[in-house]
Amino acid sequence: MSDAHSSSASAASRPEPQAGVGDAGPESRIAELEGKLAAALADAEKLRDDWLRAKAETENVRRRGQEDVAKAHRFGLEGFAAALLAVKDSLDAALTVENVSIESFKEGVELTARQLDSVFEKFAIRPIAPQGEKFDPHRHQAISQVDSAQEPGTVVTVLQKGYLLHDRVLRPALVTVAARPREAG
Repeated sequence: MSDAHSSSASAASRPEPQAGVGDAGPESRIAELEGKLAAALADAEKLRDDWLRAKAETENVRRRGQEDVAKAHRFGLEGFAAALLAVKDSLDAALTVENVSIESFKEGVELTARQLDSVFEKFAIRPIAPQGEKFDPHRHQAISQVDSAQEPGTVVTVLQKGYLLHDRVLRPALVTVAARPREAG
């Protein structure tokens, strides 16, 4: 009995390990790691869910953007076309008049031209009329060169106005340009 008593006495003299202090038992360490793993898996699942939602939202924004671009291409001219309807109505009305005098016909054409100019102004379409300016190959198309008292390379005659949409050339002006004087020979 004394052996049993001495072993229990020595066990009693050893301090009991307290939870969370010192060396924890393998079961508590496993439980702690399992808790951390469960938390990490929950965080990973939340991050995956957030990523999937963000990916879906990005796809929706991209798709809506493509639809908006397609609509802009399809209906972008709607305002311009609607503004031209008044000009078309004026032309149609002029064609239905029975007894037209030259003066009334001219007035109708002038009114229609003013309507068209108004539409052009509204949509930033400006004429290129470069009479007397230096030839610019980006805005002018030279049809021919002519002998002229003007400086060589200067626009002498505008055969057809060109047009700009904002600052982009819709159609270059058709022009004749002053030629370099021929050398006497």
